[in-house]
Amino acid sequence: MTEDSYIELKNRTNGNCFGCSQDNPVGLQMKFFAGKDKVVSDLVISPHLCGWNQFVHGGVLTTILDEVMSWSAMHFLKCMVVTKNIEIKFLKPALVDEPLQASGWIKKKTSRREVIMEGSIRDKAGKDCVRAEAAFAILSPEIAKRMGISEEEVAGLIT
Repeated sequence: MTEDSYIELKNRTNGNCFGCSQDNPVGLQMKFFAGKDKVVSDLVISPHLCGWNQFVHGGVLTTILDEVMSWSAMHFLKCMVVTKNIEIKFLKPALVDEPLQASGWIKKKTSRREVIMEGSIRDKAGKDCVRAEAAFAILSPEIAKRMGISEEEVAGLIT
């Protein structure tokens, strides 16, 4: 990270999410840091998640972008979101066992129930490997509660 003003976001402790749970031994165990207008995650992908040769599998890269964009939306909008659709552009290979930085930011809030997010994954040289744009549904507190997500859990994720 290049900004000194990044703060670490709290992570759920009761989940087993492949992307963000620290309790999932085979997951990505992503940690998130919020800056002024984006959320970032620094990571190194293990070789067991490669696709062809030493390239990070495209599905893993998509998961990373989905995670960082959703955490960015939750942090900046102070609400729960779920992915509606995602478009991925693979620009160059991302390599396993090499430092990567994923970033997510708000492109545009289109309505009270939808936000468009953008994200990227950069290699250690700062070059974009993957870019994404995604639409996320903004969940009302009532819908989140029906999905089994408590207000305390939401507050823990977004503060």
